[in-house]
Amino acid sequence: MNIESKILSREISPILWRAGVTLSTAESCTAGHVSAAITSVPGSSTYFKGGVVCYTNEVKMRMLGVPQDLLETHGAVSEEVVRAMHQGALEAFDTDYAIAITGYAGPGSGSESPVGTIWIAVGKRDDVTVLKLEGDEGRDVNVAKATHVALQMLLDQLKKDYPSEEE
Repeated sequence: MNIESKILSREISPILWRAGVTLSTAESCTAGHVSAAITSVPGSSTYFKGGVVCYTNEVKMRMLGVPQDLLETHGAVSEEVVRAMHQGALEAFDTDYAIAITGYAGPGSGSESPVGTIWIAVGKRDDVTVLKLEGDEGRDVNVAKATHVALQMLLDQLKKDYPSEEE
C-alpha cells in the first residue's frame, strides 16, 4: 500500500468514528487495496464492516446482486455496473457508506474499453458520486491511482456530510 492511501485513511478514520457511521467496499480491479488502506488504521473495526473482491461477473452477481442483464448489456466495466456494485455493497454489509470499483488495470482489457478505464462509485444510498478514470500508466500505477482517488472521494464526501467544527 502506498503512503498516500494510508495518509488519506488516517484522515477518514476520525470522521467515520465520530459520526458513528459504517463503511464497506466492493472491489474488482483494485483487489482489496482500498480495504487494506482503510483497515491499516488502528480501530477501523468500529466503522469498517467488510468488503468483497469481486473479480468475476459471477461474484458480482452472487455476492452483490448485480443483474446479469446489466453485465451483458453494459459490460462489467461501466457506470451502470459500478452503481449496482455500490448498492450491493451497501445492502450486503448493511453500511451507511460504500466504495465500489471496477475497471481494467492491465495489461489487457478483454473488451473494447482500453486498459486504464476504471469506474469508481462512492457515497451512501441517496448520495453517490461516480467517476471514470482513463489512461494507462501500468497495472501497479492504475491500481494505486484508483485506490487513492476512491479514498479521496470518500474523504470529500465525509467532509461535506460532517463538516468539522473548525471550518
